[in-house]
Amino acid sequence: MGLLLGLFFPFLLILGESLGKDGGWPANKRAALTEEESCTIERRDASLTYSEFIQQYAFSRPVILQGITDNSEFQAQCTKEELLAKFGDRPIRLSTANTYSYQKVDLPFQEYVDQLLEPQDLDSLGSETLYFFGDNNFTEWGSLFQRYRPPPFRIPGTTGAYSFGIAGSGSGVPFHWHGPGFSEVIFGRKRWFLYPPEKTPEFHPNRTTLSWLLDTYPFLPSWERPMECTIHPGEVLYFPDRWWHATLNLDTSVFISTFLG
Repeated sequence: MGLLLGLFFPFLLILGESLGKDGGWPANKRAALTEEESCTIERRDASLTYSEFIQQYAFSRPVILQGITDNSEFQAQCTKEELLAKFGDRPIRLSTANTYSYQKVDLPFQEYVDQLLEPQDLDSLGSETLYFFGDNNFTEWGSLFQRYRPPPFRIPGTTGAYSFGIAGSGSGVPFHWHGPGFSEVIFGRKRWFLYPPEKTPEFHPNRTTLSWLLDTYPFLPSWERPMECTIHPGEVLYFPDRWWHATLNLDTSVFISTFLG
C-alpha cells in the first residue's frame, strides 16, 4: 500500500498543480493556436504612475499592465467547479462572435459549459458561433463581480462597466472598435491584434478571428501587421478609444473587461 501511495502521490501533485493553474478549464489542443513570435505591445509593471499612464498611453497606444492589482481572490471564485456550483442553473445570454453581434440566445450556464464551450470549428462563421461575453446579469452575478479589483487608472470623465466572459479555445471576436477599456485574463491565454483608428484592417466581419489568422494574417506584409501580444492570467491590456482590435482565445479562457464610458 505504501509503495502504491508513493507512486501515486507525485501524480496527484501534478494533477493538483494543473487544476490550480487553469482552474479546471480545458487547455489548448490545437497546434495552430500559438502565441505570436514577438509581442509588439509594451509591458509595464506596478511602478507605472497615473500621470505616466495618462501622458503615455491613455489617448495614444495600448499597454499591458502587470501586477497592477491582485485578483487572486476573484480568480479562486472563477474555477470551473466554483462557477458551476454557484451559477450552473442561472441563465446567461450569448452573442454571436461576429463584428456586429445581432443574435442573442439565452440558456443555463451549465448547458453552455457542457455543450457549447468547445474549440472553435474552423468551418463555422462568426454568426454561427455563440459566445459568452457581456450581457451579464449584475443582480444574479453581483456576488462574483464584487470580488473583482479593476485597474486603478481612469480617464477623466469616464466610469467603468464590467463585461465578464468564458469562451473555448480558438474562439474570439473579429475586428471591431468602441471606446477605451481594460481587459484582464483570469484563466487561459488571449491573443490580441490591434490597429490604430486611422488604419482599417483587412477582414470580413462574419469570419472568425481564427480563420483570419490562418487565411489572411500569414500573407500580410510586415508594414501591414497589427500590434499584437498574448496576455496571461494576471495581466491587463489597455486599449485606447476607437482602436481596432480582434481577440483569439488560445485556451478555454475566463476574462473580464472594464469598459470606460
